[in-house]
Amino acid sequence: MNLEIINDDHLLPAEREDWIRKLVEFAAAKLELPAETEMSISLITDDKIREINREYRDKDRVTDVISFAIEDDEADEWPNFRELEDELDIPRNIGDLFIAPGHVAEQAKTYEHSFDREFGYTVVHGFLHLNGYDHIEPADEQVMIKLQEEILDAYGLKR
Repeated sequence: MNLEIINDDHLLPAEREDWIRKLVEFAAAKLELPAETEMSISLITDDKIREINREYRDKDRVTDVISFAIEDDEADEWPNFRELEDELDIPRNIGDLFIAPGHVAEQAKTYEHSFDREFGYTVVHGFLHLNGYDHIEPADEQVMIKLQEEILDAYGLKR
């Protein structure tokens, strides 16, 4: 997995970046993604994620994670990226996650989870969105949440 982590404001210690990388690589192996698959995770403030949420999702509130999947089915005006990747022999890029560690810490307290469990949940949840999983329909939610829990449990981040 070719993962770029952007932590310019040092919202998490540098060693946490290795933890994130290992979790994403573990989840990518579970989904059997090619090793050269690309994505990014930007760690941002609550104010910045609220701004992004307002601008792109019309929701004026802080959230834990926002995912921008490159292969989103709703973007009909975009080219077929999988075909282009194959044609040009370039790695697949699944998209970008924006995560607000401050909000994740608040949620950990609210749900009485450790920060590791809540942050892991957030990373895996967003990662699954980048890979086409969703939870809008109950049947899709069941599939996504089951896979999410399998990954977290296998990684050692049990409830």
